[in-house]
Amino acid sequence: MQWQLRGDRPIYQQLVEQLTERIVSGGLRAGDKVPPVRELAAEAGVNPNTMQRALADMEREGLLYTNRTSGRYVTEDSMLIEKVREQIADERIAAFLAGMRQLGFSAQEVAALLVKHKGEEEENGTEQ
Repeated sequence: MQWQLRGDRPIYQQLVEQLTERIVSGGLRAGDKVPPVRELAAEAGVNPNTMQRALADMEREGLLYTNRTSGRYVTEDSMLIEKVREQIADERIAAFLAGMRQLGFSAQEVAALLVKHKGEEEENGTEQ
């Protein structure tokens, strides 16, 4: 995983966000074993205590659970994963729309730009 950490917010929050995104996008699937704290911390270039804090937060949210003898796992609650995925999408859409309003675009203009962009992706074969 490519970690992108910035100094503008607490590192553990950024770790939670990036690990959560990894789960909701399918990079870590329901029931997958999560790599050990030290391995994740080394990969991200952070202190293991910081990674531990992020993982503990994710456990409190229900996205991860611990099996005492074999480590941490991604929840098997697919409805929770989908709910979190939709929450992230809603937040990103709200931020996008706020940015477009700051640029002076109306809702209709934003919709037209999205249609135009989707058409260009289809023409270029870059649609996902």
